[in-house]
Amino acid sequence: MTEISEAHARELEKQAARKAELAEICRQDLAGCDRILFEAGCGHGHWLSDYAEANPDTVCVGIDLISWRIRKGNDKKAKRGIENLHFYKAELGEFLEVLPSSIRFERTVLLFPDPWPKAKHHRRRMVQPAFLDEVARRTDRGGEFCFRSDDRPYFDWAVEHLDAHPDWEIDASARWPYESETYFQSLMDEYFSVVAKRV
Repeated sequence: MTEISEAHARELEKQAARKAELAEICRQDLAGCDRILFEAGCGHGHWLSDYAEANPDTVCVGIDLISWRIRKGNDKKAKRGIENLHFYKAELGEFLEVLPSSIRFERTVLLFPDPWPKAKHHRRRMVQPAFLDEVARRTDRGGEFCFRSDDRPYFDWAVEHLDAHPDWEIDASARWPYESETYFQSLMDEYFSVVAKRV
């Protein structure tokens, strides 16, 4: 075995261990839960903490790739005693893979995700057909997909992808589910929002 293939094998082992650990934590935290509000890329957890506190009957789950952001979210959760709130350090694809298939999304929220403005990086944007497929599979009819961005080209991209997707329909009359200014939102001069319903 070459040095490169050994390194690759070690990385695959680490990924498998990380996914197994995340799967077990989710299984324990979400035992008995069949519906969640899911925020992908929850940042410091400002919006989700406020939403969870205002909606104690809704189980709220946020993920982010950056450890210190998850720590901040968990600090808020502990300080305010919010029991219906869970934050996980996780990559989006891994989280969707290990989350129990019985759990449905009543609402999915993306707040100010990285716009990846260069055309060569557009494949890294979170709003992609495969992602919308997966969220749709986990969402019952009438469930919502809520997107907000300060980047107009990315907003237009999201609208275009939602318009083209057979399982989502933009609802021009739908209101944003909960207004609470986040750290990132406070830095913005303007932003754009869209809510789509699962059809």
